[in-house]
Amino acid sequence: MSMPLFLWYTELDNLRAMPPMTTANAPGKIIVFGEHAVVYGRPAIAVPVTQVQAQVTIEQGEEGQGIVIVARDLGRILMVGEGETNDVVSPLQAVVASTLEYLGLGLEHDLTITIESTIPIARGLGSGAAVSTAMTRALAGYFARELTGQEVSGLVYEAETLYHGTPSGIDNTVIAYERPVYFIRDQKLETFCVRKPLLFLIADTGLESPTKTVVGAVRQAWERSKDRYEALFDSVGDVAVRARRALEKGEVEQVGRLMDENHRLLQTMGVSSFELDALVEAARHTGALGAKLSGAGRGGNMIALVTPQTCERVKDALEKEGAQSVIQTGVEASTDLTPSLVPERER
Repeated sequence: MSMPLFLWYTELDNLRAMPPMTTANAPGKIIVFGEHAVVYGRPAIAVPVTQVQAQVTIEQGEEGQGIVIVARDLGRILMVGEGETNDVVSPLQAVVASTLEYLGLGLEHDLTITIESTIPIARGLGSGAAVSTAMTRALAGYFARELTGQEVSGLVYEAETLYHGTPSGIDNTVIAYERPVYFIRDQKLETFCVRKPLLFLIADTGLESPTKTVVGAVRQAWERSKDRYEALFDSVGDVAVRARRALEKGEVEQVGRLMDENHRLLQTMGVSSFELDALVEAARHTGALGAKLSGAGRGGNMIALVTPQTCERVKDALEKEGAQSVIQTGVEASTDLTPSLVPERER
């Protein structure tokens, strides 16, 4: 028996009234050149890691529940509601509040925001900025608004500033724009493109990389021997300058050689480790074009630049050498090589 016409229209109206569900993603990132020296005013280069992602889903919540953030990977549930803006306790709550304010909306909505991520935490892969970026994109999509990469990057930066003081701006920029970034602290932050595609392997030592501790140790060493460390920082900065030129020209083998040079300088600084060096050597001996630690060092990740022909061989070697995980990621080439200066508010 066919459905009465008025019931059919009622069902259609119910479908139209159903609240939207929006999902947004954001990648991780790695620093390819310039670790530690960037703290002392030398340039650094970072690229997006698209093979790991943060995902945020937003759905209509139950009436009266307010805004609920479910961070499954962290086993946490957070609340953001009307009148709680001054009591925000995490960057996640901050980015919700600031994004809704930017969209001209209040905090009176009933939303369930679910966060899932494949980006390892505390491994220098930008997990926090990626979650905030996905959150901002999802909120904009849920309320049928469009935000540019510049707007997303700025909102994420402002949220992180509340809790991290003066972040460099690298993470939010490279993740929001999903393009390589060239950065000089307090001077320049640019996105740029590469002429030829790059293929990286990211190998995790399984050891935590305590950024604050390692950076502090380098500062102590610099204070004891400023001339020596200033010279090291100059050399690392020079490598980053040459690396950008090689990336823009498509000189992939030169990029690999510069990675090797950068790693040797980081070893001299004392920020490598037995585990990192073992993985770097395993990658080089099995065909990587170059390899180095990435991030603070003394743990965390190393990266290897490989070709499609050597990728599996190098990956096997890294796993045999003890890597806890190996992520394969790539940077796509672009015909648009025009650099883009990131506005001051995003720094």
